[in-house]
Amino acid sequence: MDIKRKKRRGLQAWVSWWIEKILAASGGITAFIILLIVVFLFKEGVGLFQSPRVDEGYVLLMHSSNEVDQLSADELKGIFDEDITNWAEVGGKNQAITSLRLDQIMDRFTEEELGGEYEYLSQRMGELIATTPGVIAFVPTLYAPLDHPAVQAMTDNTIALRDFFVGKEWIPTATPVPLFGTLPLVMGTLWVSLFAILIALPLGLGVAIYLAELASPRVRSLLKPVIELLAGIPSVVYGFFGLVVLVPWVQRVLDLPVGETAFVGSLILAIMALPTLISVAEESMKKTPRALREASLALGATHWQTIYKVVVPYASSGISAGVVLGIGRALGETMAVLMVTGNAALIPHTLMQPVRTIPATIAAELGEAAAGGSHYQALFLLGAILFLMTLIVNLMAEALAKKQHNKGF
Repeated sequence: MDIKRKKRRGLQAWVSWWIEKILAASGGITAFIILLIVVFLFKEGVGLFQSPRVDEGYVLLMHSSNEVDQLSADELKGIFDEDITNWAEVGGKNQAITSLRLDQIMDRFTEEELGGEYEYLSQRMGELIATTPGVIAFVPTLYAPLDHPAVQAMTDNTIALRDFFVGKEWIPTATPVPLFGTLPLVMGTLWVSLFAILIALPLGLGVAIYLAELASPRVRSLLKPVIELLAGIPSVVYGFFGLVVLVPWVQRVLDLPVGETAFVGSLILAIMALPTLISVAEESMKKTPRALREASLALGATHWQTIYKVVVPYASSGISAGVVLGIGRALGETMAVLMVTGNAALIPHTLMQPVRTIPATIAAELGEAAAGGSHYQALFLLGAILFLMTLIVNLMAEALAKKQHNKGF
């Protein structure tokens, strides 16, 4: 019997050793994969700041007498949109600006003047720039008359950090220079997420108090699965519900030109954040020591006074953790927000405006961005920003949870 017992113990120790090693290997592999994803995300994104502003194969040409050799992305947009009409507005001479693209240049000549098959287009372009001192032309490098003495190419800088992080316009397909201003996307993401929590917090806290303190065991056993079921509904279903039901209702009731607004996005995200908020808050309230409740009641406090004077303050760290986790859920939501917020890359000023969030932008544009191009890299950098935002939220939730665990009263 002793031999069998020793063999059994040896087998159990061997199995336990292998289980421990398998679990350790699983954790190590998971951490390594996450690290690879993060490194890949940042590696692809940081390449944006080494990319030229003007797309490969194109060049900006000016008259050689022009003293302006550098322009910002916003200035170039203003020039080609004809909002800036004089070189003096961008630090040059008092001279009218003539902005031209290839099709506009070709319209100035007949096919005979261009040599039938446009073989003399470069020569004609050089003559046009030579006779138009205030010109700026956006043309393919193939046709650029760079050897003409009256023609010079504008210095093409790389995309600046300032243009990306504080730029106010996101127009990745703009020419001659795409605009990658992330401020509207970051503001839209924060705007929708924060208002979603402001809507979800009183509702979630009320339901959590009811489940933890007031509901009978039977009612609690019925409500808990229903609330947890909300967390399992696919986000596209929430988005479809918002698009079909909430968007027309908000547009009609509030008399808005469009119903796809930040307000509808906040409502949808509030519903999606409720299960997390309710579950965490309820568990925190249930952990309130029985002695504290009894002491409060023994001192003459009513049941409601005990709830808001003892239970809720004791569970405040856990409630805060639930709020932070709800914000984290809202920050990363994609499909539901994509369907109901209107996707307008504008800095929001009210909840009744269409907005665009970072996850929705990545989902909508990544399939159309050329791999390795500046648009592709900008979307990966947006993913890195979203990763950092979510990481900060998760660290806050962890810190609040530890505070709750170590809290005395």
